[in-house]
Amino acid sequence: MTINVEEKLRRALHNLGLTDYEMRAYISLLKAGKLTASELSEVAGVPYSKIYDVLENLEKKGWIRSEGGRPAKFHARPPKIALDINRMRIESELKRYEEMALAELLPIYQRTGGKEKKDIWILKGETNILSKIRDLILGCESELQIAAPWMNEDLLNLIFPSLALIANKGGKIKVMLSSSCDLNLAKKLEGVAEIRFRDQMFGGGAISDSKEAIIILGTEESEAPSIAIWSDHVALARIAKIYFDYLWKDAKPFKG
Repeated sequence: MTINVEEKLRRALHNLGLTDYEMRAYISLLKAGKLTASELSEVAGVPYSKIYDVLENLEKKGWIRSEGGRPAKFHARPPKIALDINRMRIESELKRYEEMALAELLPIYQRTGGKEKKDIWILKGETNILSKIRDLILGCESELQIAAPWMNEDLLNLIFPSLALIANKGGKIKVMLSSSCDLNLAKKLEGVAEIRFRDQMFGGGAISDSKEAIIILGTEESEAPSIAIWSDHVALARIAKIYFDYLWKDAKPFKG
């Protein structure tokens, strides 16, 4: 029996990047739970010759997860998480296209006498800092380091979809937390990142692909960040990464 998708939902999912086969497969997994590829092909009405391509695309886009075994089984991510990951993926792709366009357009602009310099910004206020952290993580392609002595549930909810997207692409994420951090938060992060703890952390920050960094100046663990430095100077980002790696070596691995 082929699953029917209501037209209103079909248009919404199509605009979010899903094909008709992908929609039917995802909704079928939501309804049925874990299924093998052959079971899903029958339930969703997707030809068996196409089911593995459909499953691969859904997993790359963050809508489903697979479990090892023979045969492997697949299950849908919760809709809220799937939509968050999908949004981050789309925003990440847009950012990449913007960078590609900028790389071509900027030399033209500079030849006319215009100049664009790398930036170093001073950020003040929790909202501005958290927004910039989210942007930095969103732009990360393959390697991310985070030191967060003030990690809490609100911050985790803000950045987790972006972290999941990086992990879903095979990126490497390291997160260093204060020893006093709530272990439940660490357990959730463990699903997408390698976690370590330090007894003392003087400030925090994040480094993306060794080319962009945000450094949050000394903050008590119980306080939200209030002042930070952001830069896309490669030299500064590399110095920040060297310092992070130095602290990481002595940090205690999380054994959840």
